[in-house]
Amino acid sequence: MLLPLFLSLFSNSKSADMADPNAGDRRQTSTFKNKNLFNGGTRSSNNADGPGSANLTHGGELVQNANYTNGQTTQATIFLSNNKNNNNYNNDSNSNSNSGNHYYNNSHARKNAPNSQQNQQNACVYTTNNSNNNNLEHNFSNLHFYAQQPAAHYDVCHQQTNDYYQPARQEAHQQADQYEENFDEDMEAERDLAEDAQWKKIQQNTFTRWANEHLKTIDRSINNLETDLSDGLRLIALIEVLSQKRMPKYNKRPTFRSQKLENVSVALKFLQDEGIKIVNIDSSDIVDCKLKLILGLIWTLILHYSISMPMWDGEDDKQLNGSGHTPKQRLLNWIHAKIPDLPINNFTNDWTTGKAVGALVDACAPGLCPDWELWDPKDAVQNASEAMGLADDWLNVRQLIKPEELVNPNVDEQSMMTYLSQYPNSKLKTGAPLRPKTNPNRVRAYGPGIEPIGPVVGAPANFTVETFSAGKGSVDVDIQGPNGEIEKADVRFNNDKNLTYTVSYIPKAEGSHKVAVKFSGRDIPKSPFPVKVEGHAGDASKVKVTGPGIQPNGVTIKKPTFFDILAKDAGRGVPEVIIIDPANHKTSVAAKVRQLENDTWRCEYVTALQGLHSVNVFYAGTPIPNSPFPVKVAPLSDARKVRASGRGLQATGVRVGDDADFKIYTEGAGEGEPEVRVIGPGGMNQNVMQSKVDGNTYECHYYPTKEGRYVIMVTFAGQEVAKSPFEVKVGPKKESSIVAYGPGLSSGVIGYPAAFVVETNGETGALGFTVAGPSQAEIECHDNGDGSALVKYHPTAVGEYAVHILCDNEDIPKSPFIAQILPRTDFHPELVKASGPGLEKNGVTINQPTSFTVDPSKAGNAPLDVVVQDVYGTKLPVELKNNPDGTKKVTYTPTSGVPHTVEVNYGGVSTPNSPHRVYVGVPVDAAKVQAFGPWLQPGVRPNAATHFNVDAREAGDAELKVKIIHEETKIEVPCRIIDNEDNTYSVEVIPPSKGAYTTTMTYGGQRVPLGQKVVVEQTVDVSKIKVDGLEPTAPLNSLQQFRIITHGLPKADLAVTITSPSGNRIKAHIIPTAEGFLVNFTPTQLGEYLLSICFGGTPITPRPFRLQCLTGSDSNKVQAFGPGLERGIVGQPAEFMIDTRGAGQGGLGVTVEGPCEAAINCRDNGDGTCNVAYLPTEAGDYTVNITFNERHITGSPFQPLIVPVPNLKNTRVSGIGIQPHGRL
Repeated sequence: MLLPLFLSLFSNSKSADMADPNAGDRRQTSTFKNKNLFNGGTRSSNNADGPGSANLTHGGELVQNANYTNGQTTQATIFLSNNKNNNNYNNDSNSNSNSGNHYYNNSHARKNAPNSQQNQQNACVYTTNNSNNNNLEHNFSNLHFYAQQPAAHYDVCHQQTNDYYQPARQEAHQQADQYEENFDEDMEAERDLAEDAQWKKIQQNTFTRWANEHLKTIDRSINNLETDLSDGLRLIALIEVLSQKRMPKYNKRPTFRSQKLENVSVALKFLQDEGIKIVNIDSSDIVDCKLKLILGLIWTLILHYSISMPMWDGEDDKQLNGSGHTPKQRLLNWIHAKIPDLPINNFTNDWTTGKAVGALVDACAPGLCPDWELWDPKDAVQNASEAMGLADDWLNVRQLIKPEELVNPNVDEQSMMTYLSQYPNSKLKTGAPLRPKTNPNRVRAYGPGIEPIGPVVGAPANFTVETFSAGKGSVDVDIQGPNGEIEKADVRFNNDKNLTYTVSYIPKAEGSHKVAVKFSGRDIPKSPFPVKVEGHAGDASKVKVTGPGIQPNGVTIKKPTFFDILAKDAGRGVPEVIIIDPANHKTSVAAKVRQLENDTWRCEYVTALQGLHSVNVFYAGTPIPNSPFPVKVAPLSDARKVRASGRGLQATGVRVGDDADFKIYTEGAGEGEPEVRVIGPGGMNQNVMQSKVDGNTYECHYYPTKEGRYVIMVTFAGQEVAKSPFEVKVGPKKESSIVAYGPGLSSGVIGYPAAFVVETNGETGALGFTVAGPSQAEIECHDNGDGSALVKYHPTAVGEYAVHILCDNEDIPKSPFIAQILPRTDFHPELVKASGPGLEKNGVTINQPTSFTVDPSKAGNAPLDVVVQDVYGTKLPVELKNNPDGTKKVTYTPTSGVPHTVEVNYGGVSTPNSPHRVYVGVPVDAAKVQAFGPWLQPGVRPNAATHFNVDAREAGDAELKVKIIHEETKIEVPCRIIDNEDNTYSVEVIPPSKGAYTTTMTYGGQRVPLGQKVVVEQTVDVSKIKVDGLEPTAPLNSLQQFRIITHGLPKADLAVTITSPSGNRIKAHIIPTAEGFLVNFTPTQLGEYLLSICFGGTPITPRPFRLQCLTGSDSNKVQAFGPGLERGIVGQPAEFMIDTRGAGQGGLGVTVEGPCEAAINCRDNGDGTCNVAYLPTEAGDYTVNITFNERHITGSPFQPLIVPVPNLKNTRVSGIGIQPHGRL
């Protein structure tokens, strides 16, 4: 039997992944997460050694206009990056070796961020306080704030399948195959700068929805496209659904990396066998969650299975196989055939009005969207939403992209093609609401104005024309009098759900009239209507009605209601009432009219139908003013009018232990009580505290005890309210130093910015903001330069807004904040004036009262609110007094030396320049200065750069001076003091020789107490260091590993500098071990590499090591040895080892053939070798095949002999040598 085992062992190139499971993440993860917000330094946006890395480092630069909107949700992102200082000041910084530019902290403003293109003009980037790793140059400050507009990265629409697999620095592209399209390389590189580029997010969402549409047939789904394919199971399932074929054998429960690699290899091998070309991607790329390459793989599947392979309606085999068209051309040709009258030549800006997708829907299902030609191009999103909704409901064309994305001229082309590829094989469902474009025969007209008798001379004659099922068209009405004269009637469109028109005319003479009603120029049924006009009667214009029965709201089903008809001074006549129900029946609701007294009648009616009723009131055959009256009849309890909102109902942000609160508003909902049920993880009911605030408002609280999915069901009178059930993902309890405060987190007024402050307090990470509510809200970010930011957003509609403050894509504690935005009234917070020493940036002293004056005299009537708090969110007592001149005096006393924020709010809105940032001064006290760092610790080496840090934040503002003297020579050693601009300093020094050094430091002229002297010891004896495993040659793109053995030597820093054949520096991965260090790197260029190794700042060899990078792989260099290749025993593992070191990159395969199936187990040793064991269960001759890149290695196939287990029962041993006592 033949049992294959495919091992994804790529010689040396993948062993690092085995040794360190996080190694792949280190190479590919774009990180802006660093350790200290305040130390200087610059940071690359990607630590990857391989392709795709890009530098987004900036220093001391503020880019303005960080505003953008995205549908109904606005986002801004702040990247807080920070690394340790370095001491390498050359310009060969590894992280910036490919950027081509370095940006220094020159404290100036720049309108556009470095490395940005024109399509990024709305990106906001500004920086404070950051520091660097060991290979970076200079001290920069990098608090990166980004407010990015998603559409900015939609420019790249023509991208080849292979784009995902090419390195970002590749200078020339490969020849495009049948699936590739031309694209602009510069734009491609530009949108790859950010790992979270918007195009990538849109593609990821689109491709995920596409994959899930196929996977749902087997009850599978993908939540995160970047990670869910890593074990190969969902990838295999997706390919099996698409191809309708079963995969070869694979691991159903992969646990180890090798098993995941094997699964993905099976999938990729299957695609290659299917004739699908896979370029520059292997199984490790999928297992390592490389999103760009995963998107490329999914795009390849879409091209093949959704666009290239399927037979479409209207095509034959000759067109499919012999046209030579690319997939893009094929899809365009199909669309041209369907809608030839529209100029569709691309998948981007030819779809911006939404009319093209409407035409396509109507072409696939005539009558489904017949009115697309009448759509206003300005209503692009509405047009696209209607067409895509109809296609989703009746053609099974799922909305893989959003309507606002489809009409964006910079829409991602591949996402667009993925969505449109569903149309060719779409099928219309039964029951679809097909409508002809225009059908006058379906127009209905009713009302006293077209009745045979009733209208009178001089009185308005009214009737209604309903066009709901007749399509789009215009209504024209002509009135022909007794003498043949023709007059136009007044026609008004009511813009209601029945698409009705109200028609009115005033007869001028008695006699027979003809009322001609036309729709789109053609007579409707029974038109023209004969009408006999009688002489003058009562004046209906003087009739009035009053009562609940004609109010738009308030009438409920099966409850009697009434209204009174007052005809005083109206003259001769009798009132008539006709009530038309929602089904347009005139007789279903009986109107009883009785006279109460002269000129006063009462109409009473009861309806059993819910919905909009039309109450028509006539007097002397003429409608009275404002008739017909629209009356919306509601059920006794209408849960649809109940609204529930609050933080406890937000999809994300709530954490374990939080007070998850929300409110329920029941105004206008009728009789009933709200009920709330909270179901936690595992189906357990959670306790809910519900209280009534007022007649129509209820407040609810629940406290999650476990993280996971919670479902909140809100019902009213037994019916679920709108948007119920609410799903809330409760996260784990989180501690964070980041705090946020300000009026914009709780309230605001339309027309004024809602402001708040975020204090990072030294915490690092990617800080972002999302504002979701009834309207778009532009966001502004301003860096205060001290680890805090002022954020403003601009709501344009009344309602509730959820303000999410995120750190590393997770809500900080208490986020989201719920802000109630109110309509603008007659007060003007912009006219409030506030001034005084208490608002000045500097000058306020700790523990000393300070004050300022507020003048609201010209701002109207509104409450004045003053809040003072420190960076930790601690509020200070505030004293507010009235001055004789109408101004207010505000006094507060700061109790700590940290920055404070003073909010002056008027009517819940920030006044000009509020919130104010105040830096509290501290009296100079050198005793509170703290010094710490490597210089003041043991282990300082001569001629090695070192430093120490000084923290004077609690010591007041003063000048720092440092003097370092060698005690033996009495020579002063130069040192460099770096001011971090927050009363902290870094002092750099290079001791020239060994010996004792005295460090003297003064602050504001006061002596700073320091400890013992600094002793500099002799350098390490580098002659005792050994380098093991560094080969003179290495295959291209293979992972190289070697050991540096420092056992027995004192601890010191190891630095490995690798210079490529092109002169660039490449990064080495250094891992400390028990015997020293393990160094990994991957040569990516042919030629000679130079490796310089320094230990404790001293080179271990006078000349660098040399390594020659060669191309190709050699199976003859793979060796296999061990007893399992020669012999074995039944039931016992037969073991052997395979050594691929020096063979280059390739795939290793092992199969065992014999009388029975022998299970194979493989263990990767992480150094280019692996141990293999197979278990024979029957005796006989076996064959072991070992291949490298599908070629047998030396000695393969091997022919081991498996023998049965020896029977020792009949074996006897005898002799003197085994006796307890023998002879001497």
